[in-house]
Amino acid sequence: MHLRKVIAAILIPFAAAVLVGLAVLWPGGAPPHERTGVGFDRQTQQASVTKVVEVSCKEAGASGVPPTGDTSTAEGSSAVQQENGTCKRATIRVDSGKDKGRTFTEIVQPDQSRQLEEGQEVVVAYEPSAPKDLQYSVTDINRRLPMALLAGIFALAVVVVGRLRGVMALVALAISFMVLNLFILPAILQGSNPLLVAVVGASAIMLIALYLCHGLSARTSVAVLGTLISLLLIGVLGSLFIGWAALTGNTDDNTGLIHGLYPTIDMSGLLLAGVIIGSLGVLDDVTVTQTSAVWELHEANPSMGWRGLYRAGIRIGRDHIASVVNTLVLAYAGAALPLLLLFSIAQSSVGTVANSELVAEEIVRTLIGSIGLVASVPVTTALAALVVSADRPGAQPAVQPAVEAAAAPARGGKGRRRKR
Repeated sequence: MHLRKVIAAILIPFAAAVLVGLAVLWPGGAPPHERTGVGFDRQTQQASVTKVVEVSCKEAGASGVPPTGDTSTAEGSSAVQQENGTCKRATIRVDSGKDKGRTFTEIVQPDQSRQLEEGQEVVVAYEPSAPKDLQYSVTDINRRLPMALLAGIFALAVVVVGRLRGVMALVALAISFMVLNLFILPAILQGSNPLLVAVVGASAIMLIALYLCHGLSARTSVAVLGTLISLLLIGVLGSLFIGWAALTGNTDDNTGLIHGLYPTIDMSGLLLAGVIIGSLGVLDDVTVTQTSAVWELHEANPSMGWRGLYRAGIRIGRDHIASVVNTLVLAYAGAALPLLLLFSIAQSSVGTVANSELVAEEIVRTLIGSIGLVASVPVTTALAALVVSADRPGAQPAVQPAVEAAAAPARGGKGRRRKR
């Protein structure tokens, strides 16, 4: 009971501080800006491909033969092949917006990765300052139906297997997205410190998700406390090494566009915020698993002290560490696979690849998150062992053994009578 009071004395003020942080930093919506027409910052509409006909690339004016006639380069050779190839002229109908019903044509090169088919739903970009014939262009395929179907299958699988816990997990997932879209992202865009916003937002997600999915109990509170300690460690290490390695967080077109639109945003702080939020999901898994393992060990052997529980729990944790760290590294490597492939094509050395800021960001992100995961296992296991071992039978009143001793002959007598 004393340990539970200590945990409550830590978590209740922490939860109150998170609520105060949400109230103080609440943005009230993302600030507006003039659209640049670059990347994701474009006006888009829904459209459909109504007709596709094959035409000669030369007749369609889609050939890209260099003016110098130099076909010795890869680009020049490809342009000649395109000129002699067959292109597609697609007629696109705009299905949303003020120009609904308007049609335009687009030439599809034979070597384009995205080929248009009749009846296909697409996404088109709108540029009002361009000439009327060039205001619309196809930017992507409309994938809403398969994405929605896949999300439905996922939700059904979670509910069928997890039942009530699965439903609560889906509710927690929806709340997490709401916190991310209504608080974290707008608050960062409004100029609030990205690290502070990430800490408050991640803490709110952690409290809501864990208590909603696993109930208000000492077991869940131990998992929350272990997650909190690990997040603090990740924040300290991230702040130290991101600054020491001089990582700017501005390494690609998207981050460059963000910095151009909102120069006041601390991009290195945004990188650290991403590390904290990205580590939270795996931390929840590790801390809840370790806490549940210690509780189940106690149920199997209530007489086991906290040292025995800790040793048994940490053996389980070692296996968990090995699998989780490997999963985290492979997840980051998979996301950066095209970049790693480019370095492989360039035949760069390992040192050169690791020193580039693009890869260094991923390395720092992976290692900091992994250190936090590794640290969460002994911390959470120790807390869980201390709390649950307070309920062991040795803590019961001294009269209990006497009562059991008095009852023993009666039980034995009954046993002998049954045997005869």
